[in-house]
Amino acid sequence: MAGRYDANPFAQEDEEVNPFSNAGRAPPAANTRLKPLPHEPRDFYGRDASVDIPLDSAADLKSKERELKAKETELNRREQEVRRKEEAASRAGIVLEEKNWPPFFPIIHHDIANEIPIHLQKLQYVAFTTYLGLVLCLFWNIIATSTAWIKGNDPQIWFLSIIYFIAGVPLAYVLWYRPLYRAFRSEGAFKFAWFFLFYLVHIGFVIFAAVAPPVVFKGKSLAGILPAVDLIGDHAIVGIFYFVGFGLFCLEAVLSIWVIQQVYMYFRGSGQAAEMKRDAARGAFRAAM
Repeated sequence: MAGRYDANPFAQEDEEVNPFSNAGRAPPAANTRLKPLPHEPRDFYGRDASVDIPLDSAADLKSKERELKAKETELNRREQEVRRKEEAASRAGIVLEEKNWPPFFPIIHHDIANEIPIHLQKLQYVAFTTYLGLVLCLFWNIIATSTAWIKGNDPQIWFLSIIYFIAGVPLAYVLWYRPLYRAFRSEGAFKFAWFFLFYLVHIGFVIFAAVAPPVVFKGKSLAGILPAVDLIGDHAIVGIFYFVGFGLFCLEAVLSIWVIQQVYMYFRGSGQAAEMKRDAARGAFRAAM
């Protein structure tokens, strides 16, 4: 029978450790450490690697410097030439117009606050209102004729309203609004005469459109009073659209008559009429000679 304190045959012979002797100690450090990584080579990041950057020679640098000086001289010469032309144009009364209206898509030059004298700005603004009013009248005319076309009228009245809009809007600006703008800006008697001639045509057209006599397609190509009365019985909605067009044309006619009256009073009071008569007399004398 074995002894009471014989050794355990299953225990390892080379490791006799008392489990209570190292209760508060950490395991040996040799078992928890990782092996260190090998050192990188000296030129791993290329700090000492040479970079081949081609350097221009002294002759190339001098030639480029001469080219830059020549370009700078040419730019200065062109700038002086442009400035000289601008000064000559300003002395001759020529104004360089930059397109600035409407702001979202500039197509014309328009700056009443800075270019028109203060005592004429109100009149110029009202004249500009009549131009925009004509645009509104012709656009509403398209809407009215469109409703008439939908209700069974001749489609040619709609095409005529399109022609009125496409032709009337740019012609009104070129023939009477821009001459008045330039006349107020430069006090030119000839520009006033041009304005009076074509603004009278404008007033005549607006009055004709407000009445819309049965000349072309019984007057239905224009939203006036006569076709409105004719259409209100058959198609009430179409008649209402034509009555609104009649009201817009009437308002446009009243404002236009006030504008031409005020411009004529200023034209007579500022001495432009006498100057125009003198110019006409000089022209007749030269023609006679």
